[in-house]
Amino acid sequence: MSLPRYTPEGDQLRLLHVHAHPDDESSKGAATTARYVAEGVRVVVATCTGGELGSILNPAMDRPDIVANLPEVRRREMDRARQILGVEQVWLGFMDSGLPEGDPLPALPEGCFALQDPEEAAAPLVQLIRDLKPHVVTTYDEFGGYPHPDHIMCHKVTMAAVRQAADPTVRPDLGRAWEVPKVYYQHTLNHPRMVAQHQEMVARGLESPYAERLENWSHEGRAHPSRITTSVECGDWFHVRDQALLAHATQVDPNGGWFQVPLEVQRAVWPTEEFELAIDRVGVRLPETDLFAGIVAVERQAA
Repeated sequence: MSLPRYTPEGDQLRLLHVHAHPDDESSKGAATTARYVAEGVRVVVATCTGGELGSILNPAMDRPDIVANLPEVRRREMDRARQILGVEQVWLGFMDSGLPEGDPLPALPEGCFALQDPEEAAAPLVQLIRDLKPHVVTTYDEFGGYPHPDHIMCHKVTMAAVRQAADPTVRPDLGRAWEVPKVYYQHTLNHPRMVAQHQEMVARGLESPYAERLENWSHEGRAHPSRITTSVECGDWFHVRDQALLAHATQVDPNGGWFQVPLEVQRAVWPTEEFELAIDRVGVRLPETDLFAGIVAVERQAA
């Protein structure tokens, strides 16, 4: 049985994930989230956009009634995933930018998230950080994890918000300043993990969903795996991650590649999720196995 996670002063640990779209919280770091929830950590997900322009990736959900009501459907999916993961969730209220395709790429929609000024768009997240006072914040790296314009903007806005939230001279109307002790970039979908699972599937005589993807893999536009600093043991919660993923029925095909690697294979060869420590105000020793390593001080409010 997991014990509640508290600081030495008795305050409940708080974790804030900042994601671009509904479903990102379930496809990136969700098993880590489920583990920390089970250990008594308060986990909040901030979702930047409503995913209004996302494609329907599950053929069974590609129906006129779903297409016509996609924003509301995706909100309902997010609510179900939130319940499964046991987290709180906040919509930051920006409009989905969509994933531009073609050559040349089309212009992004007017007013969308990716076209915002990050310094100004940080305001709702600054308020959330000051209200929640998270010990740890996670987001994407400067590449967005992959080059979706909303993911890249999510990185920019999160880093701006962390900086602004710590400065008592910036937007004092949004609450008392809070300096986040640790900030991480989320690297769950990393190359070494795919290689390990692919090799194990082949060794067991099973078809690997990663064969073509690895053959065409390029590190261009992606963070190198050497940047990973933190591996969180969370294999016992992979099934919770999968249940949360399936809640996003418009985005996840239950017969698709997400679920082709059996859980016993995943747990055997790669029972962790990976992160990169981007901001460390507590002074930890790397590598580490816990996002809360080194967190001892509860009060990090700026003077």
